[in-house]
Amino acid sequence: MLDIAEELHRWVEQGRDFAVATVVAVGGSAPRQPGAALAVDGEGTAIGSVSGGCVEGAVYELCQAALADGRTVVERFGYSDEDAFAVGLTCGGVIDILVTPVRGGVFPAALAAAVSGEPAALARIVSGPGDLLGRALLVRPDGSYEGALGGHPELDRTAAAEARALLDAGRTATVEIGEDGSRCGQPLTLLVESSVPAPRMIVFGAIDFASALVRVGKFLGYHVTVCDARPVFATKARFPEADEIVVAWPHRYLASTEVDARTVLCVLTHDAKFDVPLLQAALRLPVAYVGAMGSRRTHEDRNARLREVGVTELELARLRSPIGLDLGARTPEETALSIAAEIVADRRGGSGASLTGAHTPIHHDGPDGPVAGRIGSVA
Repeated sequence: MLDIAEELHRWVEQGRDFAVATVVAVGGSAPRQPGAALAVDGEGTAIGSVSGGCVEGAVYELCQAALADGRTVVERFGYSDEDAFAVGLTCGGVIDILVTPVRGGVFPAALAAAVSGEPAALARIVSGPGDLLGRALLVRPDGSYEGALGGHPELDRTAAAEARALLDAGRTATVEIGEDGSRCGQPLTLLVESSVPAPRMIVFGAIDFASALVRVGKFLGYHVTVCDARPVFATKARFPEADEIVVAWPHRYLASTEVDARTVLCVLTHDAKFDVPLLQAALRLPVAYVGAMGSRRTHEDRNARLREVGVTELELARLRSPIGLDLGARTPEETALSIAAEIVADRRGGSGASLTGAHTPIHHDGPDGPVAGRIGSVA
């Protein structure tokens, strides 16, 4: 639900009644991951998507029914070979969708947190006893929570602990716990949607290729910083779409700024006096991706220099260099696409190979799961 938080927040402020359909489980080649949502208000306005078009009409009707009768339901959609005209997923996957009317509770606070960039996790019961279905907790980074799931008093505390762990990782996922809050007893499933600030992309080197990469990074939902030691190049006029322009020696800036396991570092300077101290530091940080631009000759020379300053082979193995996938890119825009494709493949566990003729899954969940932007895993 949080992936359409801005519009839903406006609906709340306007006092509109609405229902939300959220993907809570997927199987096979499903087009959207858990957390994807479609909402319908009392006037019939719809926003969002749960399937890329396959079952939107049927889900729209379920939302209208939820608005009319106030009931929360879970509906499964799959593919039917027997009836080509049946409502289902033509891709062959299976999705479970939770449909609930949104009327107060913790939902307004969850939407406000997502819009403001405040870290929070929304945990909802998506399978279990019918009277608990759709109940929700809003969990903060310190472990405090609002709302109640009902049932056993330990249930809220256990659910909050599970949600906090996923929030710390910036992930959206389902977890299974017992109805009494233990690992035993009648099981129920929670969908935990993490609302976290956008992941960071730091681009070192204020060159033409950086300008194109900034645009692609913003498109992918990153908070993009451009850093260069040369003030004549690191300007807002040259990088109007960047969230932040920093004039500083790259390695000094990296030492002074916050990074995390979702941060990507793109080194485009291909100048040893900048690259070596920067990469020496970057390859020892717990970030998601470190890539460096340069020819294969530059790459070999840079690696030799990094070894000389004590960078280990294990640390060097983390370096994506020359940066990007082999797309035959020539222009700055094509090169930016190549870099972005490698970042996505690295994050999601993709091979970067053509899907034509392949027998590997189309959709991957990498080590950080479905994360992006406000919803973890995001982007």
